[in-house]
Amino acid sequence: MITVDLNKLNIKPGYRILDIGCGSGRHVGAVHAFKNVLSVGADLCFNDLTQARERLLYHDELGEHGGGAWGLSVADILKLPFPDDAFDLVICSEVLEHIPEHEKAAVEIARVLKPGKNLAVSVPRYFPEKVCWALSDEYFNANQGHVRIYRKKDIVELVERQGLSLWGAGFAHSLHSPYWWLKCLVGPSRKDSPAVNLYHRFLTWDIMKKPSLTRFLDHLLNPVLGKSLVLYFTKPGGKEAFQQGNRSKAR
Repeated sequence: MITVDLNKLNIKPGYRILDIGCGSGRHVGAVHAFKNVLSVGADLCFNDLTQARERLLYHDELGEHGGGAWGLSVADILKLPFPDDAFDLVICSEVLEHIPEHEKAAVEIARVLKPGKNLAVSVPRYFPEKVCWALSDEYFNANQGHVRIYRKKDIVELVERQGLSLWGAGFAHSLHSPYWWLKCLVGPSRKDSPAVNLYHRFLTWDIMKKPSLTRFLDHLLNPVLGKSLVLYFTKPGGKEAFQQGNRSKAR
């Protein structure tokens, strides 16, 4: 399940790409398919990195890669083990809502991004997330510890305080919002709800098969029900990302 629209990011051969808070590796696996890039996944959870490694090895086995390399690192977003200006693209998807010291995390993310390059950030969207919190007192813990709900202006201001500029925004995963509402309604920790399990099977089928009908419905409903807010920024100091942002705005 890819949240960030990678086609907006002008990924070029030779790029060094960081997926911070990579989890099981969905985004680092996706960028590994681009031609001759270095894809780095970093996360604090070793078990998640083990899953990411299996995913990347599976991509390699199937030949679903662009001929580049990949690496994984146990890393704390509050103190990243990378030098300044190390990456041509940084992806931070569904991470900041878990971080109490999110200002410090934003500083680190900006530090490791090269000037003139892009940052893609996604967080749970305010309205769908607010419904989840209203339906279940245990949701924020069951969903791996959400510590806040962002309004768009809050997350934009957080990143812009680090000197980056917003050039694009979108929504993703509208079909997932009702699933989480239903899950919260019956209890987010329950495993025996037929309705929740059936919906989960549908989402798994949709992710694997990508039928045109559900892709159309997801796209149609994203402005209203999209569970994730996706934002695209650039770091000052170069022309490339600003030009990419201007093209996106023109669309």
